[in-house]
Amino acid sequence: MRMLDKTETTARLPWPALREALREVFRSGCEAPLRHRHPLPQNEAAEGSLLLMPAWQAHRFTGVKIVHVTPSNASQPGLQAVHSVYLLSHGETGQPLCILDGGTLTDRRTAAASVLAAEYLARPESSTLLLLGSGKVAHALAEAYAERFPLQDIRVWSRRADSAQKLAAELAKAGLPARAVPKADPEGADIISAATLSTTPLFDGNSVAPGTHVDLIGAFRPDMRESDSALVQRARLFVDTRAGALAEAGDVVQAIAEGAIEPEHIQADLFDLCRGNHPGRRDADEITLFKSVGWAGEDLAAAVLAYQA
Repeated sequence: MRMLDKTETTARLPWPALREALREVFRSGCEAPLRHRHPLPQNEAAEGSLLLMPAWQAHRFTGVKIVHVTPSNASQPGLQAVHSVYLLSHGETGQPLCILDGGTLTDRRTAAASVLAAEYLARPESSTLLLLGSGKVAHALAEAYAERFPLQDIRVWSRRADSAQKLAAELAKAGLPARAVPKADPEGADIISAATLSTTPLFDGNSVAPGTHVDLIGAFRPDMRESDSALVQRARLFVDTRAGALAEAGDVVQAIAEGAIEPEHIQADLFDLCRGNHPGRRDADEITLFKSVGWAGEDLAAAVLAYQA
């Protein structure tokens, strides 16, 4: 059985190949039940989460990701909030084939899925990215968007200013046009990408300009949200999976509960976009919003790509 650490997992998941692997799994599909979530008590936070995300393709591969989300870790320097591993097995015999670094797998497939959606929803000439969050996913998002879009300005914001400055410096050292900013201000942004554990909106939805693409990643529970209902109502709403969004996406679930939208406000999911059943963005002035909560099929596609590389 192979063991792929962070470095090797990263090397085996280059952005273009990973995007295409995700596009293909959304086109062809696989069995991927809604993830199992179990609450975990924490001493320094209200609640953590244990997530189990299985997926399989008959006779080919099975996989499961085990994730611990512990928000209280943010108060301890050097300790990340999310830890995970991924086990890939033979789909017919059940023989374990590979254990991958789950955090790296998640970060890269999450960022790749966002950029895959942006290929259909953002303006091709988008050059300014407002990045909300300063964790590992935010780092991956900056890299993934810069690889696909002609970015000339990456603005990094975090509730912790020192974290935003650190991430901006890391990105700048890697040759990306990144700088920390003091406010989560949507003005002038072509793409807004949020990867936080927020339970309250990060910015005023009415301040988002026509033509903007908004990419919301972090709120994966119904009680979490990164946007307000005004934005969800104004925008044409797209999701990674309808079932996941309507069950878990706080940005969507809370907007429905507040009466701002109905479930039918969802225009399409990534299955529709990748299969050509929906064209995505219609014109340069509309606001598009992509909300993802993660789909286990993405993890399986990424794990297979890394294993076979």
